Amino acid sequence: MNPLRIYAIAYLIFLYAPILLLPVFAFNDGQIIAFPLQGFSTRWFAELWTLSALHDAVGNSLMIAVCSAIFATVLGICAARAGARHKWPLKGPMLSFIMLPLVLPEIIVAVSLLIVFVQVLGLGLSNWTIIAAHTLICMPFSIAILNGAFGNLDPSMEEAAMDLGETRWGAFRKVTLPLVVPGIISSLLISFTISLDEFIIAFFLSGANPTMPVYIWGMLRFPAQLPAVMALGTILVTLSICLLVIAEYFRRRGLARAGLKDTGGFL
Repeated sequence: MNPLRIYAIAYLIFLYAPILLLPVFAFNDGQIIAFPLQGFSTRWFAELWTLSALHDAVGNSLMIAVCSAIFATVLGICAARAGARHKWPLKGPMLSFIMLPLVLPEIIVAVSLLIVFVQVLGLGLSNWTIIAAHTLICMPFSIAILNGAFGNLDPSMEEAAMDLGETRWGAFRKVTLPLVVPGIISSLLISFTISLDEFIIAFFLSGANPTMPVYIWGMLRFPAQLPAVMALGTILVTLSICLLVIAEYFRRRGLARAGLKDTGGFL
């Protein structure tokens, strides 16, 4: 067998084997996370419905993820369109600066934003501070997706609409925007997934209402709650995979609509 193939298989096993253990112990009847298993049971999934604090945390995370995805995508549309259609001084450095959160350690971003929000601006920690931070870290992913969507468009189509009497906004709304809708949907889904699963920034910036990852971290202190954490983790992994598959579908649909060859994506 090809050594590269062996390496790829070993890498995938190392990466995904721990995730595959989530459903194994989530459906295990015992409270102890260890082998041998004690039988099949769905009681840990049923127990999730009895945790009212978890329901509040899930509601917070969903609200934060939806708002962050919308804000990041709207800002990403503006940045991607400006980058694809216009030239201005220091364009390259400015776009690189916007993409900087991709390479910055999240704990550095979290501590910096904590100082800015609390010490500089005098704001209290709440869901809105997390939304602002998640918008910041989701924007680079949104721009990376939308750069391809706008870069694959022919500028002459929008110019032709303007020649026929449309305003610049009308040409963008009626011609360009429908063509980049698959990229927008993909950006929304990816940003939603990133915000929903993010822990470090939410841990530093959450106030009295924790997000779901922060609440899960708190549950880990109680051994009796570990099976319920496994059950919740199984649900989250399944949801994340579904969202990524949908995002990849819309990304490929956008490339097919533009008549371009797929050179790789999320999946």
